[in-house]
Amino acid sequence: MAGKATGWFRPMHGFHPHAPAWRHTITAHLLGGAMWFWLLYRARQDGPVVLGLRHPWDHGDHHDEHH
Repeated sequence: MAGKATGWFRPMHGFHPHAPAWRHTITAHLLGGAMWFWLLYRARQDGPVVLGLRHPWDHGDHHDEHH
């Protein structure tokens, strides 16, 4: 399918990395899931402000006189 590997991707002879332990794989999946949950949660909360669609001091149309 592909010819001789050139450029930065060359097989390194003698380098045989070990497979990660199951607890490291599970921990990586849990931390990755928590990261994406937090990222999407914050995007939902602050997305319009970050994109410039809303100002952070805009809180809706509250016309009460409670100053």
